[in-house]
Amino acid sequence: MTYDPNTERRDPPVQREVVQKSGGSAGWWVAGIVAIVALVGMFFIFGGANTDEADLEMARDTGRAEAMIENAAASAQTAAAEAAESSRAAADSVADSAAAAAAATEEAAANTADAAQDAADRNGM
Repeated sequence: MTYDPNTERRDPPVQREVVQKSGGSAGWWVAGIVAIVALVGMFFIFGGANTDEADLEMARDTGRAEAMIENAAASAQTAAAEAAESSRAAADSVADSAAAAAAATEEAAANTADAAQDAADRNGM
């Protein structure tokens, strides 16, 4: 054997990879079970399409009643808010009227006192 200075030209060593196949069939069993479950589910979904017309009518009536209750509740809330606002406005009006009446009473009392003083001055008292 001789020495070869051009070692770059040599091919790299070949590595072999050995793949061992096992006879495991667990994957096929799982796939089969999933397929059976899917078929049973499809039978339930498509088999339950025979809904009774009375059930549908009852569902419609229930939905209609729920909508009416919802509208009534919204109307009641609006009416309550309007009533509260009217009460506030009435209370403010009563307070303003009371203040005006108090001012008028004070003015009338002052006028009465002035009139009494004028009458007393005229009579010489």
